[in-house]
Amino acid sequence: MLYIQHIIDGSHMFDRCLYFNTNVLARKVDKLWAQAYGELGLAPAHAYLLRLVLEKPGLVQKEIAQELSLEKSTITRFIDKMVEENYLYRTTTAESLREQAIYPTEKAVALKSKLNDIGNQLYKKMQALLDEDELKLMVSKIKTAGQKL
Repeated sequence: MLYIQHIIDGSHMFDRCLYFNTNVLARKVDKLWAQAYGELGLAPAHAYLLRLVLEKPGLVQKEIAQELSLEKSTITRFIDKMVEENYLYRTTTAESLREQAIYPTEKAVALKSKLNDIGNQLYKKMQALLDEDELKLMVSKIKTAGQKL
């Protein structure tokens, strides 16, 4: 019966499914971002971590987790990887010996303009595919939905 309904009205069984459709979109976006940042040997998540720390050096892990909307344990793994690859380093903060501030190394600083260029190229690519107003509206709606959920 579902198959017959699909033939009649052109609908897909998952047309109303937020989970299915956001995952389709996420996989496609992830592939594009992975290719772009892969030029630098970075995963998109690591590139965004670097972009954040380059823009706001000295953030502590809790602040980074909030900024990137990720769990602190995930951020710890990302930072560990970036420290191991000499992109970031940790120092204790004046407020607490338990908290560590995260700073970019010279290696990361040398990538700053390239990271920003890739981000701008990706934005322009999305503008060309989706149209600027549609893109802004879609990002806004996705962000709002994420906050509500």
